Amino acid sequence: MIDIYKLEQIEKIRKANELVAKTLDFLEQNTKAGMSLKQVDKMAEEFILSHNAKCAFKGLYGFPGAICLSLNQTCIHGIPDDRILKEGDILGCDVGTIIDGYYGDAARTFGIGKISKKDEELISCAKGALLNAIDNIKEGMRFKELSKILQDYITKAGFTPLLGFCGHGIGKKPHAEPEIPNYLSAGDNAKGGPKIKNGMVFCIEPMICQKDGRPKNVRGDWETQCYDGLNTAHYEHCVAIINNKAEILSI
Repeated sequence: MIDIYKLEQIEKIRKANELVAKTLDFLEQNTKAGMSLKQVDKMAEEFILSHNAKCAFKGLYGFPGAICLSLNQTCIHGIPDDRILKEGDILGCDVGTIIDGYYGDAARTFGIGKISKKDEELISCAKGALLNAIDNIKEGMRFKELSKILQDYITKAGFTPLLGFCGHGIGKKPHAEPEIPNYLSAGDNAKGGPKIKNGMVFCIEPMICQKDGRPKNVRGDWETQCYDGLNTAHYEHCVAIINNKAEILSI
């Protein structure tokens, strides 16, 4: 069952997501070459705690960090460790917060200093796919239609989605129904499945691979890379359906 939230509840979810956006802005402005991923993680945690919120990911399913930091080839669920950032790296930051029992969640990938043209295109695809999908959401459409919109944008840009992972519902829980893949599986009907309705709140998160979107795990069961071993990008927003259209909460 997909949760339907009242407007006053959506405002509480918005508050958690606004802090996520502020945290991502802070990280993008202050993350520099020469820092370790642990240092970036600590910086994020201190920022979130200073706003009287909790880090939603810390300890979630056993995750060891305050946020997910996915470096270069790692697409999602990167573990903050002693790896040192260098000029030309790209870093995916996935941040979650809890305020008054409601969750926020968003992500973005950005460059450390000057990055390659290919990495710029990769990041642009992830961000563009996300914003295009949000612009096309209408109350009453199917979630599978949304998946097709994401897939069509990604493949037209010359990239491919990471397989096996998806966006998700959010609110009183960090992950809830529905699952929102960035692609249609074989045999899927874009006109099938549940409809998008007013009061629904969910995260859309394009995860972009360059050539082969099959997933592989590194560093245990957490960090997920694409099978091609090339750089990746990840962008995510939390949206609510209000007055028949999608409103971004994580800004």
